[in-house]
Amino acid sequence: MDHLSFKTVSVNKANADKAWVVVDASVAPLGRLASQIANMLRGKHKPSFTPNSDCGDNVIVINADKLRVTGKKLTDKIYITHSGYPGGQKRINLRDKKAKNSASVIEHAVKGMLQGNRLGREQFRNLFVYAGAEHPHEAQQPKAVELTNL
Repeated sequence: MDHLSFKTVSVNKANADKAWVVVDASVAPLGRLASQIANMLRGKHKPSFTPNSDCGDNVIVINADKLRVTGKKLTDKIYITHSGYPGGQKRINLRDKKAKNSASVIEHAVKGMLQGNRLGREQFRNLFVYAGAEHPHEAQQPKAVELTNL
């Protein structure tokens, strides 16, 4: 076999094969779900993965209100934000954040697992999270995906 016959394929935005997938949030705990979603957004599940380009899929997450966590995370996990002003620190636990907006819990977890640069922000824009079982992306004909390695 000729050692020059294999060429490394570098995928860019123009020739990336981006699919639409649907993930059900009620099948796995928050961390395991978020890590699988982050891998799909980055494209690490594809053989043509290129680390410096947006080659991942568009991910639709449904049933965010049926999200599960283990242990005492509902009361003990605290999200801290700061407005930038003195005394502007706000704390909210997971139960209250989930009651206010269940989609933001998944978005926060996935965003923390993506890169902290321009590419990570671009990949995060391919995530769509909905509280119920309905989503407005039927025209893209998304495929339902069973999460593996849970």
